[in-house]
Amino acid sequence: MAVVTIVGAGVIGISWARLFGGAGWEVRMSDPRPDLQELVERELAGVPVTATADLASAAAGADFVQEAGPERIEIKEEMFAALAAHTGDDVVLASSSSSLLPSVIAQGNPAADRIVIGHPFNPPELMPLVEVVPGPRTATRTVDRAVEVYRALGKLPIRLKKEIPGFVGNRLQKVFNEQCAYLVQQGVIDVKELDELVRASLGLRWAVTGPFESGVLGGGPAGMRHLVEHVGSQLTFEDGSPDPARMGEVLDAVERAYGTGRPAYERLVELRDGRTRAVLDPLGWTNPSSDGGRQ
Repeated sequence: MAVVTIVGAGVIGISWARLFGGAGWEVRMSDPRPDLQELVERELAGVPVTATADLASAAAGADFVQEAGPERIEIKEEMFAALAAHTGDDVVLASSSSSLLPSVIAQGNPAADRIVIGHPFNPPELMPLVEVVPGPRTATRTVDRAVEVYRALGKLPIRLKKEIPGFVGNRLQKVFNEQCAYLVQQGVIDVKELDELVRASLGLRWAVTGPFESGVLGGGPAGMRHLVEHVGSQLTFEDGSPDPARMGEVLDAVERAYGTGRPAYERLVELRDGRTRAVLDPLGWTNPSSDGGRQ
């Protein structure tokens, strides 16, 4: 049985553990939090998990590492130094980071050629995408192996050609979310109505065709060029930007719409996960393979 070391027992780490464990991997989870064992027993019942605060022992003998710790470079530098020292020379050290560049994480690390970003969308156990982002010193074999493992887990690994802050998914998300906040601040639409609008239009459209393919279809037989030259040429309005000083108003509105605290969170997770599971198979996304990428 192949062994994966998951570093960090937060929302992302727990979800990775379910994914790897469900695909037949032996899971080792490392986190210094004092309630680690209790958390694992509650959240990962039935998954073959060994929990320990000792990162060195969790990493020893691992076949793959998926880091999902705090988004702070000083912590990641410390973790990846330990991972470099206690894993084999052919073991991929993948970070779930959504903002830190692989070149920054790998700076000064003797295993820089084994460090790569494997950025999932939350929750990794359900969302198909994993952005695989190499740094300048990442070896091709590292990227190849990461892609191989994620694909065998049933994911869609997208290999970026080079690193860029925010990668691709979060750059798109940032621009979109800023426009959402702007429209709410301007009193154009309320929070829940905006969410419903997106679910009933762009969200549904982009679940089956991406932006460029949608453009091709939107232009009819003449394709995206026709769309850009005709309808697109009339979209001349200024986008506008949200006022950072008024973001509190937006956050207040979100909390009024959806609530706060664990009960509200768990209710929304159940709703999200149920809807996501319901659409994965019809959209053609595969389930994890039986061998879990242990070739």
